[in-house]
Amino acid sequence: MKRFYKNATVDGADPVDSGFVVLLDGRSIKTPGKNSMILPTRDVAEAVAGEWQGQGEKIDPASMPMMRFGATAIDRVATQREAVINEISAFGGHDLLCYRGDDPDLAVLQAKSWQPLLDWASEFLGANLTVTEGITSVDQDPVALEKLERRVSDCSDMQLSALHTMTSITGSLIISLALIDQEIDVEQAWEAATVDERFQEAQWATDAEALERMAIRHEAVRDANKFYSLCKSGDPATN
Repeated sequence: MKRFYKNATVDGADPVDSGFVVLLDGRSIKTPGKNSMILPTRDVAEAVAGEWQGQGEKIDPASMPMMRFGATAIDRVATQREAVINEISAFGGHDLLCYRGDDPDLAVLQAKSWQPLLDWASEFLGANLTVTEGITSVDQDPVALEKLERRVSDCSDMQLSALHTMTSITGSLIISLALIDQEIDVEQAWEAATVDERFQEAQWATDAEALERMAIRHEAVRDANKFYSLCKSGDPATN
């Protein structure tokens, strides 16, 4: 799509729905689903406006992750909130951190990186998850899973949009919750999520395509964490 505007700016609160809107030459933007794009904080609205302002002669949607997270929250999460919560929470039932490798050296690395996060989940979320070896499925305590789902449910639609990406890419609800609760930072989250891959890299040569795929996933987790943080920081809208 060719750029059709000169300036992207942030307006104040909408008179009906509390929030901030991004304006393109004075006109508020819409989501792909044709819904009003109302954002919860000025910080995230400024980030979205910055993406629009930074476009060249042609608009590249792939270069606008903040816009994408916001639109997904409005078009999908808001209309299917319970389904999205269930999708995210389901990762707790087969969390990456609960499955240790058969290789003794790998198991040591996994335990060093993962056990502190499982201990954190047990202490601060009340979710005590069972760890197993290999790929054999293990049934988790329903009470633990319920507590994890309760934490997920505390998130706003905007935050769920980001959290869904985090869990899908890392394969771990625990890593994702530890990240949004600032128990770890985004680089520590990525290190925990890629213990297996980095172990394999040390054992075998990794091709350029695999490294590129990992870089794309890494950047997506960074973007999701940024969006989540911006949705709860700065100048929040009030009714």
